[in-house]
Formats: sequence, structure tokens, C-alpha cells
Amino acid sequence: MTGLTFAWSALGGDPALLPRVTTVTREGALQGRLPVRELARACVGACALAAAELTARRTGTTDVPEVPEVRVDDGAVATAFVSERHLLVDGRAPQTFAPLSRFWRTSDGWVRTHANYPHHQARLLAALGVPEDVDAVAAALAERSSAEVEETVYAAGGLAVALRTAKEWAAHKQAVAVAARPLVERERLDTAHARVLDPITGTAPVAGAPLLPAAGLRVLDLTRVIAGPVATRTLALLGADVLRVDAPQLPELPDQHTDTGFGKRSARLDLATDRRTFEELLAAADVVVTGYRPGALDRFGLSPEALAERRPGVVVAQLSAWGAYGPWRGRRGFDSLVQVATGIAALEGSTERPGALPAQALDHGTGYLLAAAVLRALTEQSYEGGSRCVRLSLARTAEWLVNGVGADDAGDAQGARGVRTRDGLPYDDPGPWLAETDSALGRLRYARSPVSFAGGPTDWARPPAPWGTDPARWV
Repeated sequence: MTGLTFAWSALGGDPALLPRVTTVTREGALQGRLPVRELARACVGACALAAAELTARRTGTTDVPEVPEVRVDDGAVATAFVSERHLLVDGRAPQTFAPLSRFWRTSDGWVRTHANYPHHQARLLAALGVPEDVDAVAAALAERSSAEVEETVYAAGGLAVALRTAKEWAAHKQAVAVAARPLVERERLDTAHARVLDPITGTAPVAGAPLLPAAGLRVLDLTRVIAGPVATRTLALLGADVLRVDAPQLPELPDQHTDTGFGKRSARLDLATDRRTFEELLAAADVVVTGYRPGALDRFGLSPEALAERRPGVVVAQLSAWGAYGPWRGRRGFDSLVQVATGIAALEGSTERPGALPAQALDHGTGYLLAAAVLRALTEQSYEGGSRCVRLSLARTAEWLVNGVGADDAGDAQGARGVRTRDGLPYDDPGPWLAETDSALGRLRYARSPVSFAGGPTDWARPPAPWGTDPARWV
């Protein structure tokens, strides 16, 4: 089973739609020891196919031959999966990792820390009892075992993960819990009436206007970092009114927000003190996307069940690092840390030093899958009704990469399964998939979306706005 076939099946998609996908394979894209290119291609392809399917539903052309054709180009995918590296703001390249976010030697191996956010850096330093100095941190970690560092830092609210092999991770209780779940968890929460979606432009664009399958839908974006914002950035591309809401006391990293903020609006709102405004947003939201630890937002009435009771017909999309089950379900996590825990860093490294994937592929891949899951839920709702919940995790995507995605997802093997391919093209210049625009943040160079289908959008309708500068209300 190819990666796209597996991902589409995990989303509940009709296999008869798979022949609508054409893949342009390019040598040199996302090279690694693990099949990163194949995972990335599958995630983007599934997302684009879900968008095409919903487009057909809203144009009244649901027969398979009328579903828009999807084109997945390895060049576009590879460029988008490192979008944060291609971003330029008035010619300035962002810093993707802070000095204390890196691998460190311990007394018995390696750990990786994450300290991009100031509060995480402060907790790391407090746990180690050292000042903000690379040499001091290195000396403190070198005296401790990897397991001790992992537990001590996490207990202080910081982030550090011990390097494990894939075999060691497979025996971990969290790995067992993650592997027991499907790649995409899908749940119907109630018997709400079928969603009535207004028709969009007919079978062909009018006066050059793109087909926007998410047009008219309101998406409340309660996510941070990369994976969740990539999902909502994609929904914005497809026409949704996406409003990202952040707590005033937890600002996002500016360049990270810029990279993932295309097409969206950004507001600041304290959920604990401004309940009235938040409830007004929830009352009109069609989709609620959360990217915090499982259960962390339940006290605000944001569990799937509570949301469905207050807003029947809502689609709830949940994303976490380690999954909603197992002993690590309540832990914070990031792509780089999940790579270290699950054996990816060991597989991509050498005997001298751990390595990393050629992109933060767990973040980006899970983000596109999350957007695909939302689109498929909307399509299913239009036929069957019911509030819906979809759930994904970086750790489950990692498990798929290490143990499930085959490296033969191209060429004749893929064509035999109904997905057409064009082979042998090189990937040596990201230029064709980069664009520039003016914005309130300055002149931006950015990666265009790899989600592509016939008649669909080719770029976002608006550039990102400065963090938290939009009003907390729907357009």
C-alpha cells in the first residue's frame, strides 16, 4: 500500500478518487535515510484530494470523473516543508532554533532540548541551576544521565528528551499507546442535522476566480508553533475565514507567526477573563482547531463533547505532540523532540552524533493531514450530519514514517495503484515555488502552498498581519 493510499484510507476517503491524483517526482527532494519525501507527498496529496472532493460536493459535480484533478509536485512539497527556511522579511532570514535548542552530550548519551520560547528557556535553566550560557549548560548536562535530564527538566516545565533508538522507543509505554491508535482518529459526536453548504462557483472558475471549497466557513484557530498553524494556513488558502486567537501573555515567535500566518487574521484574547467575546466566537465557528496538550483547554469548555453540545454540527480538530493516550499524553513536545524520542534522530545520525530529518516533516506532514481531516469531516457532514472530532499527533506520524511509509511510492509501483506519475525531474532550485509580497511586516519572500487541484487557489488572499493586531470577531 502506498503512502497516499494509506493516508487517504485513514481519512475515510473513497479509493475510487485516487486516480484523480498525478504526482511529479523529483530526485533530490527531501533526501534522508527515512522515506521523508514519500510521507510528505502522501500528506499533501491527501489534503489536496480532500479539497478537490469538497469542491466537487459544493459545485454539485460529485461523480468521480468530475472531481477536480490533483497535482502533487515534489518540488512544491519539498519547498513548503521547509517554508520557515525560505522566509525572508525585508531580506532578513529568520533564526529557526535558539542557541539552547540543540543536541547535548550527557554522561551516558545524548539529549535534545527545546528553548525557542523564553518561558521554556527559563525553565530549562532553572532545572539545571545554571545561567544563560551555552558552556554552563553543556557542563551541567555532561554530568547527568540522559534519563535524569529528561525527567528533571520536564518536572520543571521545560523540554528535554533523551535520545532513543527505534527499538528502545518501541518498548516504551508511550510508543505502545501511540501505535495502538489509527493515524487519523475520526469520531462522530452526535446526531446533528446534515450541514448545508452553500454552492460555490460552478464547474469552472468565473473571470479567473479560484474554486474555494472552504469559502464561507469560520475556523477558530487555537494552535501554535508549526503543525496546527500549517493546517489552518491551508484552510485559509481554501477560502475559510481563519481567526487565530492567542493568550496575550504568550506571544508567538514573530518569524514563526509570519511564516504560518498567510491568509489568516490574528487576535489576542484571554480565555479566562474575556469569556463573553470568546463565547461569541464559538457560537459562530464551524471548525475549532486546537494544538495544546490533550485536556489542557477543557476547563474553558473546549472538549469535543462540550463544543458539540454548545455548537451542534461543529468540527473539532485536535493536535498534540505525543497523542491523547499513554503516560506522556500530558507532556509538551515539538517536532525535533519527537524525532529524538522515537528513534528518528538515531536513524538519521551517525555513530558520532544524532541527526535530523531534512525538514520538520512531522510538523508539516501532520499539519496537512489535519487540514485534510477537517475537509473530509465537512464533506461527510454534508451527507450524514453529526458533529465531528478528528485527532492527530506528531508521535503517530513519526510511527508511520519509521514503520509504515514505503520508499516505493513513486514510479511504476504507484502508477499500478491508480496514481499517475511523471518521473525523473530534478529538484535543484526552489525558485519556481517561491513568491514575494508586501505586507505590514515588510517585504516577504515565502513558499507557496503545495496543495494544488484544477481550478483551485494558487496563493493566499492576504499576507500575514502582525501578531495579535486584528479584532477578536468574525468578518
